[in-house]
Amino acid sequence: MADSASPQLRIALVEDDIAFQNSFAAAVGSSGDMQLIGMAHNVAQARKMLAGEPLNVLVVDLGLPDGSGIDVIREAHAAWPDCGIMVSTTFADEKHVIASIEAGAAGYLLKDSSPEKIADEIRALHAGGSPISPRIARQILLRFRPAEPVPAATTLAEVTPIANPLSPREREALELITKGFSYDEIAELMLVSRNTVMTFVRRIYQKLEVTSKAEAIFEARNHGIL
Repeated sequence: MADSASPQLRIALVEDDIAFQNSFAAAVGSSGDMQLIGMAHNVAQARKMLAGEPLNVLVVDLGLPDGSGIDVIREAHAAWPDCGIMVSTTFADEKHVIASIEAGAAGYLLKDSSPEKIADEIRALHAGGSPISPRIARQILLRFRPAEPVPAATTLAEVTPIANPLSPREREALELITKGFSYDEIAELMLVSRNTVMTFVRRIYQKLEVTSKAEAIFEARNHGIL
């Protein structure tokens, strides 16, 4: 329950989905400890909002009709460094959340959340938390994890190209494998099916003449691919 002596949290939303606008406004309005200060429907309106008084929490959709919500997040983080920024998203948008966090967001809010969940996540963000799914957290951690250990590659002077070069998509898949992503995560990041990723992997193994991830990374480095 909200403390009546505490000032209400000043909240704003940047979102063009009318259904979510309505559910978000209802959640904030019924919370008792929050006030919806503004609502922008696109990047242009969001930038006008950023010229005003700083807010406590800003919730931003990534897919706006006149640009990317990531640009709004970056500009909001610069203009209002003390404002907590949260992404409003669906599960299908998770591949973009990493970029939004790099731009300054501290968490994300699922659009199909209940009004109570919306309010709780906003409070958690304002209190210093980072509402985020374990799946996204794992992707963030993988970015800081060293690549799978492999034997040292040959020197640059000894690099020789392979007879059948990897295609751009096969090279992209191999780079993601090197970073530690699972096949399911690679499928999401590359916007393809898991079966397609497995096809890329089979071709990579065939072209590099290997049978494991470690061998593939080793040979790719030997041949100057990575």
